[in-house]
Amino acid sequence: MPKIQRAILSVTDKTGLVEFAQKLAALKVKLVSTGGTAKLLREAGVTVKDISDLTGFPEMMDGRVKTLHPKVHGGILHIRGNASHVASAQEHGILPIDMVVVNLYAFEKTASKPGVHFDEVIENIDIGGPSMVRSAAKNFRDVAIVTSPSDYAAIAQEMASSGGELGLATRWRLAQKAFATTAAYDSAIAATLASTSLSENAKDFQLPATAAGDDFPAVLRFGLNKAMDLRYGENPHQRAAMYSDGSGAGVANGKQLQGKELSFNNIVDLQAAWDLAQEFEETACAIIKHTNPSGCSTGKTLVEAYLRAKETDPVSAFGGVIGVNRVIDGAAAEEMAKLFVEAIAAPGYSPEAKEKFAAKKNLRLVEVKPSAQKFAMKQVSGGMLVQDADVRPLTQADLKVATTRQPTPEEMRALLFAWKVCKHVKSNAIVYAREGQTVGVGAGQMSRVDSCKIGAMKAILPLQGTVAASDAFFPFPDGVEEIAKAGATAIIQPGGSMRDQEVIDAANRLGLAMVLTGVRHFRH
Repeated sequence: MPKIQRAILSVTDKTGLVEFAQKLAALKVKLVSTGGTAKLLREAGVTVKDISDLTGFPEMMDGRVKTLHPKVHGGILHIRGNASHVASAQEHGILPIDMVVVNLYAFEKTASKPGVHFDEVIENIDIGGPSMVRSAAKNFRDVAIVTSPSDYAAIAQEMASSGGELGLATRWRLAQKAFATTAAYDSAIAATLASTSLSENAKDFQLPATAAGDDFPAVLRFGLNKAMDLRYGENPHQRAAMYSDGSGAGVANGKQLQGKELSFNNIVDLQAAWDLAQEFEETACAIIKHTNPSGCSTGKTLVEAYLRAKETDPVSAFGGVIGVNRVIDGAAAEEMAKLFVEAIAAPGYSPEAKEKFAAKKNLRLVEVKPSAQKFAMKQVSGGMLVQDADVRPLTQADLKVATTRQPTPEEMRALLFAWKVCKHVKSNAIVYAREGQTVGVGAGQMSRVDSCKIGAMKAILPLQGTVAASDAFFPFPDGVEEIAKAGATAIIQPGGSMRDQEVIDAANRLGLAMVLTGVRHFRH
């Protein structure tokens, strides 16, 4: 392959750029750059030519027009082995450009800013960048396209070892990555603008659209970048990888601070643990096993919440995944470190906590930033199911006491706690709880009465005086009878069964208080 002799550098993310440019310059590559990129390189002592010197035209229209020029795209696109192309380039004074180093305006980051103005969103739609990326990727046999700082080191090393060349396999890999980058970028723009309402004067806008029925676009577009390859999927014979939306928030963008490589199942359980912990305004801890909570509790301190969550089912907690909604302090870390835990999701870790966990070399610590989830998706053969995320809070207006006996204030607090946990248990779901602490969990059974029995059977703590939550209505009175037999005194459930009155009559006969929510929380 011919040596790389001239490169254009124009990047938004300037991570590692100066060092990369210095290595290119040391290999006698002539550097051409734009605006802020050129300024940064000059300040670092790197010799660089302005794009306007190459094109003979100044950057204009607030930077909207700077690389959209035949001397840029002709230099990138002409095929070196095509005599006609080479003759045209020479006739018009077009110099070959052998490498394009470009990453794009941060459109998604800008569009997600609170209160961002419409004009700012539109201005962050990159035009010249994607054009250069596509031109270079199309002509990959002659031109190297570099779209990610993560590739700088390997590219510089290959060029240094080959006298300034890049092999065809490398150029092809970079081109594939480049087309994936522009596809994801265009998808992000299309998805954002599809959920944007614009007034007739094109000055005011809202993100997302608020009109009913407009939230689900006619064409579903989303672009994700591979964050990591995983050792395997749910089972060793299944390949797996994790993809990120690049937002910096959520489990997929979590920062792993220590521990072994995350597995597919670790990540799924981390999401379940994180989601449940975020249900609470109070300090909360959830311990997850196979996506179901083995225990969940609130507390005055994080260590209290953790110990109460573990107390629900210490056997199942072994080898589990923990999620919390507070920065983990030294006291909580000391207790957590006594138990074999696969992974922990938290908004942060104090220096004392990191020190306590350091001895647990295999324990995966993940720092997660909160993210707003609008949709939930599930793949089916030939397509995708999309629904609103189940984030509907329970309000006082939703609640209806259906029985003769009213729940006591203590029972009501326990019922509302159990309801939040029940939402995160696989259907059919029954949760026995006291105020701020789970006592028994019956998850994922084919009949609701079996979940009632299993939740009671799993209980280690006393069941007498607990309350119970059900994610959906009771089809028959037998579930209520099992709950009463276990020792619970109050039930919260959606209602809506054809036999609601029979169920309510059973609760009255057994002396239970029953609260209907009118809201169902199936979790398939």
